[in-house]
Amino acid sequence: MGSVKQFQVTFDCAEPERVARFWCEALGYVVPPPPEGFADWAEFDRSLPAEHQGAASACVDPNGVGPRLYFQRVPEGRVVKNRVHLDVRVGTGLVGEERLAALKAEAERLTALGASVVQVLVADEVNESCIPMRDVEGNEFCLD
Repeated sequence: MGSVKQFQVTFDCAEPERVARFWCEALGYVVPPPPEGFADWAEFDRSLPAEHQGAASACVDPNGVGPRLYFQRVPEGRVVKNRVHLDVRVGTGLVGEERLAALKAEAERLTALGASVVQVLVADEVNESCIPMRDVEGNEFCLD
């Protein structure tokens, strides 16, 4: 049996396009090209039955390295803590005050895009600093 080479991360959400735009900005991702035969995603969306319009969106790493993110509309809202979350690696290789400053700067940028800071966890004897956050629909992620 072969090993899996690629995977996609799927988000359940109320507004797929809004959440996709946030993650494109947060990660430097882009919206993939529309299906063949459509000038853009709006045209594709209009071709769908009314109940499926606006039901999904996606974003991809323009370098083809990171996983595709897929956003699908679901009727229910988020009611409990995520069981899986993304760690956005902005402090890799940094320690102490330099790391914390980089994390705080990124948290400020993402807050301007609609995210919210849950708390700032400052380094201790075991763990380095990180900042748990929520995206525009409340999905947890960490700046690490």
